[in-house]
Amino acid sequence: MAYFSRLGPGTFRPTGHVSGAWDESMQHIGPALGLLAHAVERDCAERRDDPMVVSRLTYELLGVVPMDEVDVQVEVVRPGRTIELVEATYSHAGRIGTRLRAWLQTPRDTGSLAADGFDPLPPPAGMEPWDPTTVWPGGFLASAQVRRDSAGPGRARYWVRTDVPLIEGEEVSTLARTAGLVDIANGMAIRADPSAVQFPNIDLTAHLVRRPRGEWVGFDTRVTFGPGGLGLTASVLHDEDGPLGTVSQSLTVRP
Repeated sequence: MAYFSRLGPGTFRPTGHVSGAWDESMQHIGPALGLLAHAVERDCAERRDDPMVVSRLTYELLGVVPMDEVDVQVEVVRPGRTIELVEATYSHAGRIGTRLRAWLQTPRDTGSLAADGFDPLPPPAGMEPWDPTTVWPGGFLASAQVRRDSAGPGRARYWVRTDVPLIEGEEVSTLARTAGLVDIANGMAIRADPSAVQFPNIDLTAHLVRRPRGEWVGFDTRVTFGPGGLGLTASVLHDEDGPLGTVSQSLTVRP
């Protein structure tokens, strides 16, 4: 069973794998982020005959979405020959739950300049399996396979993958599959017991320096709570070839 079934050109039904960690009657936003990334890539392929790559995904989480049918729409906000800004929305009953703004660029050969300053991440085989359902309820967390090395509250390195397809009977890119997993970061390096403190994220931004490859997505994550109800989950993203970007999530911390 996939995360979503397509009912029409822009209409989808979530399955039980999408149920959330804070409230199982509501959707976990993770799979929706992958669905929106897929919609942006599909729209680009239909409009253009030249390749484009995604360099940034910024999601604004405007409200919770029930376990019900959703509509996805895509609009080009800033067209361009080599750079585009594209917006996609995820709505239920006419109300937008999530808005994505994605920058796309024409790829260029910069292999001779490629370098990074991030710390390496041990491979998945170098970390122990960890069951996220020991902390979190919901179908989405139950669908994830996690290998984790925790260094204490708010600090962890881990790898995540899933066998669950994003859309039933439909091929999606590695980018879309990766985007469908990145929101998991906020629940993998736990700073406070979620039964005592709520700390959902209200946004997510991923900056990418290349296309992801493979099934495993790696994270090097730090979680910070400020003194006034604000928080931040910040991660360096990896695949098995090395670092590929960063992910940040603004938190609302509610004891």
